[in-house]
Amino acid sequence: MEKKIKLIWDFRNRDVEHFAEHHAKHLKEFLEKENYEFVHTGIELIHEHHAIAYMVVDEKDMLRFRDALKPHRAAYYKA
Repeated sequence: MEKKIKLIWDFRNRDVEHFAEHHAKHLKEFLEKENYEFVHTGIELIHEHHAIAYMVVDEKDMLRFRDALKPHRAAYYKA
């Protein structure tokens, strides 16, 4: 089974959950436009002033998405 990479965008401020949700919406739109097979996207509220939007991609596709979308960081994903 191929390794998965979680591409992460950090949001720090007030009302961070709203910003993360909005960014995740744009990630889904990008995937639809690119006709990319299902990728897991979502948000996580880390604490009151920190949330992340993320997408999980196959390791072989990571560079393509990294270069196009400029995530703040990445990590190996464990389902």
